[in-house]
Amino acid sequence: MPGSCHDVTCLRQSSLWKRMHSQQQHLLFDRGQYLLGDSGYTSGERLVAAFRNAGGDKDKTDFNTCIAHVRIANEHCIGILKSRWHSLKEVRTQLKNRAENQYLVRWVRCCILLHNFLNRRKDDRTEADGPIEVEVESEVQIPAPPTPPLDE
Repeated sequence: MPGSCHDVTCLRQSSLWKRMHSQQQHLLFDRGQYLLGDSGYTSGERLVAAFRNAGGDKDKTDFNTCIAHVRIANEHCIGILKSRWHSLKEVRTQLKNRAENQYLVRWVRCCILLHNFLNRRKDDRTEADGPIEVEVESEVQIPAPPTPPLDE
């Protein structure tokens, strides 16, 4: 998807959207969990969007304010990740194909996993500090790859 693609278009073309509208949605959301969107989205069974024109309606305005606070908190989280992992600031590429998109998704996931891992260890290192080496407290069991069949 091109970088100029609107968020709504990206969502509708994603596997998340397909799963949200399939029998698998129970795997994505627990009871009472929803995806929040701004007024550019249309509310659905699991997507709650802000009101487009709250006008003078206090309840709608209050609701939009609540959604805005959650979205601001989310933006702060993204800022924290970008301040720790500077490579996330440099993502200025157009994704030309599915492979490039998948690579970028894996990159972001790795940054999030490392961030959470280091936070749990109360470690404030960043990517600017160079390679990160940690001691694993318990031995990790890595299963051996399956043995290929012998050609006869």
